[in-house]
Order: sequence, then C-alpha cells, then structure tokens
Amino acid sequence: MRANYRLQRLFVDAPLSAGAMVELDRGQANYLLNVLRMKGGAELLVFNGRDGEWRAALEPQGKRAATIRATSLERRQPDAPGLVYAFAPLKVGRLDYMVQKAVEMGAGVLQPVITQHTQQPRLNIAKVRANALEAAEQCGVLALPDCHEPIRFEAFIDGWDTDRALIFCDEDHETDNPLEKLTPLRGRPLGLLIGPEGGFSDAERARLRALPFVTAIPLGPRILRADTAAVAALAVVQAVAGDW
Repeated sequence: MRANYRLQRLFVDAPLSAGAMVELDRGQANYLLNVLRMKGGAELLVFNGRDGEWRAALEPQGKRAATIRATSLERRQPDAPGLVYAFAPLKVGRLDYMVQKAVEMGAGVLQPVITQHTQQPRLNIAKVRANALEAAEQCGVLALPDCHEPIRFEAFIDGWDTDRALIFCDEDHETDNPLEKLTPLRGRPLGLLIGPEGGFSDAERARLRALPFVTAIPLGPRILRADTAAVAALAVVQAVAGDW
C-alpha cells in the first residue's frame, strides 16, 4: 500500500536500483521543472513496474532536461495482479474512466473484446496504455497492467484458459445476489467480462451460459450505464473472490 502521498510519483521505463541514474523524457522533465517548479535535489517517487518503488532525487540539466538518481527502496515489487479484465470498448470519455478505475481496483490485464453490440470497434490501444499508466502513477499501484490489442468475442472465448474462471455480468440472470455465485471462486484465477452499452447479444449470452468455466452474475435490479456496471462488477468480484 502506498505510504507517502506527499511526493510526486513518476513512471520511468528504465532499471531501478540504488544509485541508478535515469534520464527523463522531455515531457516528464518539462512537467517537473516548468509546471511543478521542482528544483535540483527535490525528492520524488519513481517506479517501473518491475523493481519496486524508489525514492529519487531530481537533477536538472538546464531548463528542459533532467535526470533522477534513485536513492532508497520505498516499497518492494509485489506479485502482479491476477485479474484479467475483459471489456467491450465504450465511447471515449467513458472508456477512459473505466480503464482508470480498472487499474485502481487491481486489474492485471486489460483485454478489449469486440462484441456484436460494440459501438466503438476501433480502439486506440496506445491511448489506453497511456491512460492506464497515468492512473497507476496517481493511485500508487506498482504493477502496470498488460494492455492487449482488441479481439473478437468468438476468438476471446475460443482462446480462454479454462483453468481460469470467467465471470460475466448478465442482466437477465435469475437471482439478484451475486455473492452466492462468487464465493465458491475464492482462491481461483479470475477473469471478468463486461459487455457493451447495448449488452451482450442473445447468441453471445447463450454461449457464455453454456460454458462450464463461466459464472454469470447479476448487478441488482437497476439499469446501470456500462461504465458504472464495470466499476460495480470490479468492486464486487475483488471484494468477494479477488485480492481485497
């Protein structure tokens, strides 16, 4: 758990160890030096998704360039989160929100899935990765999620590791209580599949329900927006059967 909320936190794509020097990219250097007005010797926290979180000192190289020097290990790298978060792409604003919350809530893999009712089949995966990275910097997670390229629903199901339980949100499910469905899944590797704004098609829902490794859960009697349903499902799954 993040313990220091005072220091600026930054992702660096370089190895980290005691004394390691890392050259920041132009955008990072400009942000620290000219937006935050940080001075030489200022402390910050850096991480790379592999070597834990390090306290580091800022060393400006003029007005537009800077390096950081790692000084001490603040947090060791934890095991990567195991939850596979599969989702039908949403409209841009809602997708950004959903990706941010997925990272904050412990998703280890982000897998876009193109379903029959997906309204945004084209996805800028570079933007998804950047959004996930920004969320990781802000919320204190150390393990960055793997962001995969979009895949069709049929290929996603055909390629699923059947040793991993797959949970999907079924608005037509007969029970209103997801807890009784999720409790038996504690301790197992998990995946969560979120549908598009229009929901899964009848054929997709029928195929999911017929698979032995799939568990269907409801999210209560109310109609939820897709991004709201995504956050609600993540919270329920992580609290009952995940790593919370």
